[in-house]
Amino acid sequence: MPSKARVAILTPDREDRDFHSRWRDVFEEEAAVLRRAGLAVEDRAWTRSADFAAFDLILPLLTWGYCRAAPAWRAAVDGWAARGLPVLNPPHVLRWNVDKSYLGRLAERGAPVVPTLYVERASEQALRDAAAAFGTEALIAKPRVSASAWQTVRWSPGAALDGGPDGPAMIQPFLPAILDEGEISLIYAAGAFSHAIRKRPRPGDFRVQPEHAGIVTPHVPASNERAAADDILAAVDGDLLYARVDICRDAAGAPVLMELELVEPDLYFQHDPGKGAAFADAVARAARLPFATAEAQ
Repeated sequence: MPSKARVAILTPDREDRDFHSRWRDVFEEEAAVLRRAGLAVEDRAWTRSADFAAFDLILPLLTWGYCRAAPAWRAAVDGWAARGLPVLNPPHVLRWNVDKSYLGRLAERGAPVVPTLYVERASEQALRDAAAAFGTEALIAKPRVSASAWQTVRWSPGAALDGGPDGPAMIQPFLPAILDEGEISLIYAAGAFSHAIRKRPRPGDFRVQPEHAGIVTPHVPASNERAAADDILAAVDGDLLYARVDICRDAAGAPVLMELELVEPDLYFQHDPGKGAAFADAVARAARLPFATAEAQ
């Protein structure tokens, strides 16, 4: 009997505060999905790469906390690429998807993206200038390298910037639809739509992530939500093993991209009618291919 293909899911560094988060629960959910497809699955901290070569496939699905160590993350990704390690999504995607300035490039290619300004620092003057440019005083400011609403604040004139981004930042208009309709996440496996979820903030908050007590429910996407997500992914060069497209409706009711999660997205298999089968099949096929072929998929 042939041995099982070995898959590593990369997890937080032991020294990062996210090591003490809910990643273990998410890992067990993802590992169970892959094990049902006949794969051997182990966890490895993304900062401990000495034995990565033993795996047939490496998935950076739980590299939570990398945004607080961006230089180390970039160095690690460069090292994986130099060693030819079987990492998917591939290293070039893991590089550009870290800096949210990619939103501007996707918008230039015709993808529907929430308007975004990029600044070296989210000062009060920069926010006032953004408010004038967007025609609204309700704004969101976040770091260009961020995850799970880290250093993300909602701002309007008179509000404090405490807890906001302390380095290069992005500023967007706050979309009121986030409070009632929430954010829609569409999950794709090997380019094909798998399932979708809706994330709503708890009362009194604007953050939708489970880490902030956001409310997550299954969702059947509307035709224009699917079309928007497909257009967004069509603006990306190369194929992807996995993707999560986070969208919200703008003031005109049109779906626009909030973030395209290609590094470490929660894939919410507990809300997938297929129980993760599409993702598991895509991973199993990639793990059993020579990596040069898998990387070029």
